[in-house]
Amino acid sequence: MPHPTSTTARALSRLLLALALAASAPAFAAEPTDADIDRLLKASRAESLLAGVVPQMEAVQQQEFDKHFAGKEMTEEQKAEVARIQAKTQEIVRKALSWEEMRPVYLDVYKKTYSREDVRAITKFYESAAGQRMLDKNPALMQNIMTAVQQKMVPMLDELQAEIKNIPVTPPPPVSPPQKRRRTR
Repeated sequence: MPHPTSTTARALSRLLLALALAASAPAFAAEPTDADIDRLLKASRAESLLAGVVPQMEAVQQQEFDKHFAGKEMTEEQKAEVARIQAKTQEIVRKALSWEEMRPVYLDVYKKTYSREDVRAITKFYESAAGQRMLDKNPALMQNIMTAVQQKMVPMLDELQAEIKNIPVTPPPPVSPPQKRRRTR
């Protein structure tokens, strides 16, 4: 039979280990505070990036309106109604994408995605000179990536078109006109 003191000591050490692990778990994966996330959003220029999306959305919206009404003759009243609807739609988009509306979304998503430690480390990077240079150069980076992708795709598309030309196409069989029914008396 084991000595009662050694059994108690083992149980006590297990309990202490469990308590230590339980106490460290929340600290390890603590949720970031609103202040933590606000600091990250400021450092990453989230508000100005969001503001840059609005004109892009409006341009897409304008293209859709133009496409939809292209070649259609409208009265002055109809044109005024389209302009009113377009202005209302722009107002809705601007409100939906305003910082006041989107900040709570950012806070919620960041809290669900990152721990407090992650947010603080990412913020530290964005606040660094390297992080700021990255933000400054991101538009050029994205443009260069798009150019590189297009250059890579052109030969592939040419090859695909050549393959399509090599597909033998058999014309469909001729269709004979429907025969007239004979009337029977």
